[in-house]
Amino acid sequence: MSDELASELASDLRELAASGETPPPVSGAGIRLRAVRRRRRRRTAVTASVAGACAAASLALLLALHLGDGGTRERPSPAASHTAPSRTPVAVGATVDLARRVLTAAGRDMPVSAGMPGRPTPTGRMTVVAKRDVRVVPALEVGPKDVYALKVPWVIELRAADGTTNFVGALSADQKAPGNYDVTDGWIGLRSADAQWLYGQLDLGAVVEIVEIGDTVSGPSEAAVDTVPPATGGTDARPSSGRQPAATAIPSR
Repeated sequence: MSDELASELASDLRELAASGETPPPVSGAGIRLRAVRRRRRRRTAVTASVAGACAAASLALLLALHLGDGGTRERPSPAASHTAPSRTPVAVGATVDLARRVLTAAGRDMPVSAGMPGRPTPTGRMTVVAKRDVRVVPALEVGPKDVYALKVPWVIELRAADGTTNFVGALSADQKAPGNYDVTDGWIGLRSADAQWLYGQLDLGAVVEIVEIGDTVSGPSEAAVDTVPPATGGTDARPSSGRQPAATAIPSR
């Protein structure tokens, strides 16, 4: 093959190869621009992901703190949940003035005979804890010389907040004593009719205030007192008939 023919063949092959090549869709500058845009999109996506994670963590922390504060506020402290019992206002149902030997209830004054010298009547506020139709008490100077005990009717039993006890009843053995002189061993004696009336006037839980010389008689009024529960063995039953139970002397043996 001559040189001229070989040169022509080589030229044809180059043309054929050039015609078979696929030209690039964009220029080199365009390719570089696309690469820059892809890098920017990646950085933006990473930044957004990090910001979202931080926001979620902050929200979770705030919710935890809020719920913790709410639980603390809703849970009462032991000191707040335990409150001391309040004092209950109770009306004074009757007042006994030992200096004047007078019991006052519902505006009615009734003479009394209280504890003799050496056997004083307890003073202060007391609560009616029981009511009995009859109670046996030592006779002392109240009864005849040959008896040692008496049955006292219309008994209203009293108890103070410190546990001191006493009672009010009919002094049937000596109807002259109420209002004039003291003959009991500390309990409060009334005339029979007055004792029966007071028995029906005072209910369980009523307050009786007993004062002595130098005390100020407050009279029946509203006052805050420490109430005393009624005695479990007491009874609030009144005698079935309107007749007064007689004070019976129990002879000595």
